[in-house]
Amino acid sequence: MIGYVTQEPVIFNDTIANNISFWECDSQEDICKRRIKDAVDLSSGERFINETEKGYDTIIGDKGVKLSGGQRQRIAIARELFKEPEIMIFDEATSALDTDSEQLIQQSINSLKGERTVVIIAHRLSTVRNCDYIYVFNEGRIVDEGSFDELYNDKDSIFSKMCQMQNL
Repeated sequence: MIGYVTQEPVIFNDTIANNISFWECDSQEDICKRRIKDAVDLSSGERFINETEKGYDTIIGDKGVKLSGGQRQRIAIARELFKEPEIMIFDEATSALDTDSEQLIQQSINSLKGERTVVIIAHRLSTVRNCDYIYVFNEGRIVDEGSFDELYNDKDSIFSKMCQMQNL
């Protein structure tokens, strides 16, 4: 019911397909291939997978050493989407990525809007720009809440001050 994507995903020394399906099905069977491809499409991973030596059958090395950070993140997102959860939690899922990778991951997250409940935990405020509702915590307490625009335009809010510090 819940998909959880962390900042540093666990990747296994196996194929891209098996890292996504988590060995739930035979990745050579058509129905399994379709589910994997659907998850990859939602995670914006199709292009980089097609550029690998064997596509979905490419062995990606221990901890995914043959992949960039953004590629590992897209595999982790696809893995969670493969499970077809009702709720997706992204816990600092873009914090360690370069700008291009962050934008691709953000596209993946945005594509889930209206399909699933998505919870994003982030320090990088550009990650939450398209969220419907934002809660700002400080020392375990909610100090601000509202839409991005409401919080951004309230110059007294902690959120607005954080946006200024991050040049948003």
